[in-house]
Amino acid sequence: MLPKPQIVNLPVYQPGKPIEAVKRELGLTEVIKLASNENPYGCSPRVRAAIEAELANISIYPDGSAVELTEELASHLGVHSNQIIFGCGSDEIIALITRAFFLPGDETIMADQTFSVYKSNADIEGAVSIEVPLQAGTHDLEAMLQAVNDRTKVIWICNPNNPTGTIVPEADLVAFLDRVPGQVLVVLDEAYAEYVTDPSYADGIRLLDKYPNLVVLRTFSKIYGLASLRIGYGVGQPAVIKLINQVREPFNTSRIGQAAARASIADRQFVAECREKNAKGIKYLNDEFDRLKLSYFPAHGNFIMVDVETPSQEMFQELLKLGVIVRSGFSKYPNSIRVTVGSESQNQKFIAALEQVLQQRKVRV
Repeated sequence: MLPKPQIVNLPVYQPGKPIEAVKRELGLTEVIKLASNENPYGCSPRVRAAIEAELANISIYPDGSAVELTEELASHLGVHSNQIIFGCGSDEIIALITRAFFLPGDETIMADQTFSVYKSNADIEGAVSIEVPLQAGTHDLEAMLQAVNDRTKVIWICNPNNPTGTIVPEADLVAFLDRVPGQVLVVLDEAYAEYVTDPSYADGIRLLDKYPNLVVLRTFSKIYGLASLRIGYGVGQPAVIKLINQVREPFNTSRIGQAAARASIADRQFVAECREKNAKGIKYLNDEFDRLKLSYFPAHGNFIMVDVETPSQEMFQELLKLGVIVRSGFSKYPNSIRVTVGSESQNQKFIAALEQVLQQRKVRV
């Protein structure tokens, strides 16, 4: 069997290590996972009731067009229903965009340390990824513009950027969009938008009317706490969304996922509370990193990238032994780990474990 040549050496996406696996491998009874940017406060209480009500329909296919969810989300966002497409997480929308627009040899532009799924899906379609170095952990929009040519199809901007957590302010983003050629699609990935409190942050949805080549991605996996139900969405101009929809598989979101998402939209208080708790968690972690004299990027999502001044994979393994799972392995930041902002107790346990490892390494040195 001969596969596409471009996938032969394609790395398989590695999710955060599961809690169950760590307990089993290391014989631990208590493990906290701060590796996958999940919501430590779970989901809205309304979700459980919505799921229970939907269990009677398990044997029935879901609404492939997610009509009710689409209408409710459109009302919530202030857009039209034909501007929205749902996917199995926003990851699937990324895959659908590459399927819809890339031919072998087309070029796509992204940061050199950002969400890896942009590049992997481009690789699958035979497109060429132009990776532009981040500047102080932030997208270098001017350099990305300079990389645009006649072969450029899509530019990806992760805002806040995963894994660095930095944002592109609205003024910079608008100036950038004003200069991007109209035939180039700009995908603005706002998976963590609901966590941002910085007033300079751009709400991509509000920019859609002015920029017909813009598509905004969001998800119910993060602040809404529906990660296991895999439901995300894209918003853009109807003509663009129609093209992406044409390559979507039928029934790509479940009845339970749709019901849970509808319940989540209705509970704005839960989102506000999670945002407030997350902001307090960021301040606590920042203060502790300052005390430990560790540098870190300004955090705007529900995670922080911190330089631990030692190879990140070694730090990952040492923290793992203490029952704390973080994220490591960032090629452009080899001494940095990404840690999810957890609950108050989780954050305290992480700092205690981190300080213990740092002290042990000083003694060994």
